[in-house]
Amino acid sequence: MSDESVGSRQSAVGSADLLETIIAATRRSVEVRQAGESLAALADRAAAVPSKVGRFQTALAGLHGFNVIAECKRRSPSRGVLREDYDPAAIAVGYAAAGAAAISVLTEPTFFDGSLDHLAKVRAAVDIPVLRKDFIVTEYQLLEAKAAGADAVLLIVAALRPAELKVLHDHARRHGLDVLVEAHDAKELAIAIDAGARIVGINNRNLRTLQVDVHASETLVSQIPAEVIAVSESGLKTAADLTRLKALGYRAFLIGERFMTAAEPGAALGDLMALANAERRTQNVERS
Repeated sequence: MSDESVGSRQSAVGSADLLETIIAATRRSVEVRQAGESLAALADRAAAVPSKVGRFQTALAGLHGFNVIAECKRRSPSRGVLREDYDPAAIAVGYAAAGAAAISVLTEPTFFDGSLDHLAKVRAAVDIPVLRKDFIVTEYQLLEAKAAGADAVLLIVAALRPAELKVLHDHARRHGLDVLVEAHDAKELAIAIDAGARIVGINNRNLRTLQVDVHASETLVSQIPAEVIAVSESGLKTAADLTRLKALGYRAFLIGERFMTAAEPGAALGDLMALANAERRTQNVERS
């Protein structure tokens, strides 16, 4: 990618609300892809892929371990390129070997250098559930995820009107996909629950400003119904983060940059989980 294109992208981010900018780019990108393959043709291709609904949810439901959704992401708008030698399939294999519960793959092309091809390669390389992480605003993207082999998709409350969220959530389930619904504050969390979310992610990063505050997870967990799987996302770096949030009720943790900037992402995941488990055992001994 040229320095000019990177500069124009950064300028676009700086000149407008980041989330709105990404969504506008996403809609344009979907229009281009749909011009090449109709919704009906894509639906036929997606229908040929066996449904795995429930697999992602089951992977996150366990109460005893640290269920980490480890992320494959080459770039972030806040930090630029995270990894020059980006091989999502190899990274995913390392994550799976280290005990990841699931793998998240960034497929947004303009701001994260992602693609559906990355997800397809990850799907071919590992057996654990795979999440398509993108700014999904149309049913077309849901069908793309299914056709590429995703087990689940991310829906972001801040990117959708409540009625749109409900429709896309229901469509995703109908197409055989689990759904991680992402919220950042109490209002968004209520919308996610009203839409029927069975898995809710609290994003500690404000997508409009990129500021990270892990207190978002701490303050909102009490408002998540017990039957809903709670996931903490963004800004998680230490074993103490995981043990503290697990004690509050989180069953899963989505972590990306912490691993993507490590020399060996899979080894970094393994080390973090070992430290978290050791810290948890120590806490249990101290309480006994």
